[in-house]
Parts: sequence; C-alpha cells; structure tokens
Amino acid sequence: MPITFDTASHTISPESFDEAARLIAGRVFRTPLLASRTAARIAELASGVRLEGGTLHAKAEHLQATGSFKVRGATLRLTLLDDAERAAGVIGISAGNHAAALAMAAGLAGVRSVVVMPAAAVRSKVEACRTYGAEVILHGATTAEAWAEMERIRDERGLTFVHPFDHPVTIAGQGTVGLEILEDLPEVDVIVVGVGGGGLICGIATALATRRPATRVWGVEPANSTAVSSAVAAGAVVPVPAASVADGLNAPFAGEWTLPLAKRHLAGIVTLSDPEILSGVRFAAERMKQVLEPAGAAGLAAVLHGRIPLRDGDRVCVVFSGGNVAIERLGDLMAEAAPIASL
Repeated sequence: MPITFDTASHTISPESFDEAARLIAGRVFRTPLLASRTAARIAELASGVRLEGGTLHAKAEHLQATGSFKVRGATLRLTLLDDAERAAGVIGISAGNHAAALAMAAGLAGVRSVVVMPAAAVRSKVEACRTYGAEVILHGATTAEAWAEMERIRDERGLTFVHPFDHPVTIAGQGTVGLEILEDLPEVDVIVVGVGGGGLICGIATALATRRPATRVWGVEPANSTAVSSAVAAGAVVPVPAASVADGLNAPFAGEWTLPLAKRHLAGIVTLSDPEILSGVRFAAERMKQVLEPAGAAGLAAVLHGRIPLRDGDRVCVVFSGGNVAIERLGDLMAEAAPIASL
C-alpha cells in the first residue's frame, strides 16, 4: 500500500498513516504514554473542569530516537526516496531536531547528508548531527537566513531537499504519533501539541480526523513565533519573525501543506510567552522527572496555565515533542520560568 496524497486538494489518505507506521516500525521507538495526577490537579484548578480519572497524559516523544518526534518523518522520507534522490544525497534545514533526525535516518539508509543550522544552534544538537554522520553547515543569525543558505547549497550541489515539516510523506510519518496515542488512549478527547511549521500537529490531526473525529487537537505557539496561526489568519503563507527560546518552534513560515491541513483539522491555536513555556520545562523536571526542551514543553505549559478550552470529563494528552536541551542551560531556563498560578 503506497503513501497516497493529492496535491491539488492537500489531502492525505487515511490508509497512508497505517502504511507509514508499518514502514517505520522497528526503525523508530514506540514511545510510552506517561501520566501525571499532579499535572491534572493543576490543570483542573486552572481550567475549572475535572479531567477523566484525575489524570493528565503525556506522549513521551522526548524519549524517541534522536530525542524528538522528527525521526519519524525523516525515516519515512528516506525509506521512500527513489534511486536518483538517494544517489544525489539529502539536505535539510533545522535549528536542531530535524537536522539530527535527518542525519540519523540518512546514516542508517546509507545516504550522504548535509544539514544547515543557524550559527547559534545548541552545541549539543550540532554535535549530535556530526555524530550521526552529517556534514553540518552553520550559517546565519536566524532560521530564515539559514534557510536561504540551504537553498543555495541545494542548488549548487544538486542535493535532495528533505523538508522539516511541509511534505505529505513527512506529515504522514509524524502522524504516527497520533495513531499511537489512539492505541493507548482510545477515547482521547483533547491532544495538545507545540507548533512550529505544523508538520507534527497536522499529521496527528489528519490521522485522527477519520479515526476519532471527536478529538480536539489544539496547537501552542510562542507569542513571538506564530508561523501557522499567522498563516491561518491571513489565509496564505506569510513570513514571520521567529525568535522564541523554544527554538524547535521557530519556523519562519507555515507550509503549503500545513496551512490547509491546519485550517481543516485543528480546534485552534493558543500562544504563550517564553516564560510561560519555560514553566512547562520546570514543571516537567521538578514534578514529572522528565527533561524537556522548551519546544517539547509548550503543550504541557498551555494546559497548566489554563489556556486550552477543556470540558468536564475530558481525557487530555499533551505531546512531549522533544528533550534536546543543553544541560548547562537547564538551570537558567528554569530560573526564567513564569510562576504557575495554581501551584
């Protein structure tokens, strides 16, 4: 069964997500679903509702290979390259997580890889890419500047571009997160996901659209990095400044695929300040004993601050999308966290 999609209507067949899961099985981890009663209690106080079972669930993609969900889409894309694309080699652009995922997937597939990262990318993420065998090029002060350099190198060397979020195969790969949540929590009512370019949240929401349409999928963006919500408001892809401490959410724009999928399938998107996002990092470390990067804690933070519309009896799952934080910065990041009112 192939991955099937229609570019004109920007639709991905429901069967494509099952095929994606089959193709990446054994190549990526099947991550666990964690649970926290303490987080649920705080979420209940903040939102004024009761969660089913007094529990908040968390999909632990920070425990995924390379430390983030990105390896799902990258592995699927590398699996489906044709001979010419494989021979050309691949190139990616990323602040870190997609770069590491592409580097690892390419190494396992025997394909040479180049990743372009902003000059200020977290050192641990840069070294991880090199360890996986990629050629790393650091360029520019922003993701947008690194993107322009990636395009120049791609054209100069004839490399195959593997988009970090805006390709139907990548989106199908990321959507396998949603399938696993549904297997572990079949009656999930709300899924909350941090949003950069939108590949993860659109994959999850599209995968669940026919399987459990009652599930509301909410996105969380940094207030100063709003690629998807700005595109939805404008009705078109627009460039945005992207300067959040949650570097994994600093997409310079939404995509031609993620914009229509977001409009079609998302319940909505809320924004948080950087200190509010960092309160999720702090809570996860102190109360759940989980180390998250800021991007990976955005969904948790939104629920703890009462920003997600919830209903009595909801079964709620937040996605811990990544855990690639520089350990030497963790103390400073937590010190900058906003207080959680209900704590």
